[in-house]
Amino acid sequence: MSYAEVNGINLYYETHGTGRPLVLLHGGLGSGEMFGPVLPALAERHRVILPDLPGHGRTADIDRPIDLRLMADDIAALIDQLGLDRPDLVGYSLGGGVALHTAARYPDKVGRLVSAAANIRRDAIYPEMLAQQEQVGAAAAEFMTQTPMYQLYQRVAPRPEDFPRLLDKLGALMMQDFDFSAEVRGLRVPTLIVAADADMAPPSHYVEIFKLLDGGVQDGGWMGEGRPKGGHALAILPGLTHYNLGESPLFAAVTLDFLDRQS
Repeated sequence: MSYAEVNGINLYYETHGTGRPLVLLHGGLGSGEMFGPVLPALAERHRVILPDLPGHGRTADIDRPIDLRLMADDIAALIDQLGLDRPDLVGYSLGGGVALHTAARYPDKVGRLVSAAANIRRDAIYPEMLAQQEQVGAAAAEFMTQTPMYQLYQRVAPRPEDFPRLLDKLGALMMQDFDFSAEVRGLRVPTLIVAADADMAPPSHYVEIFKLLDGGVQDGGWMGEGRPKGGHALAILPGLTHYNLGESPLFAAVTLDFLDRQS
């Protein structure tokens, strides 16, 4: 359990296991603890660096918005500060977006990328989910007091009273329109796109992301000669949702299979 000073943030992180480094990024309103069920499997084969993203968990908020690009800069700075040699990046939901932007902005600092349950266009998200996201803000704090997210924050946050502020910042992020197609097309590291078969957007959206990486456009061939040239892959995991994907053994299995490939 340690802290790193990066970009004016006292960024909390833990290290588990040994082996090739893997930076593991959690989802919104969570912390590294949300990977508890899959962490032993990942740490058995990798040195897992597990940060709490800015404003989340044990990392205190600072006076700036929650922004994927800014957090990507934070993760790149953490990689430098810890002297990591092209670690793999694995992110789920909000963390999946941060991992994607880190790999897009700092390809020379990243080995492989796994982006799970992360959408690249706001209009791909189901309309009923967008309506729910529009309700995220400080006013919702009192209605969340019985949720695991609130209880975790109250237990570990340096300033538990900042929870409404976190909701305001996440709500502001969710209200912004976005399209990260260009960032996906520009990825230069082998990338695995992961989603649940009942995720926040339809499976077709994650197929769309794969197609931006030249995947799913032709037969793969007997020897894999028709697969995407960059080593990219897609996994739609059965029987899961956006909310339990990150703790599923299936997620750990496909992640390890992809990260440990030789080509």
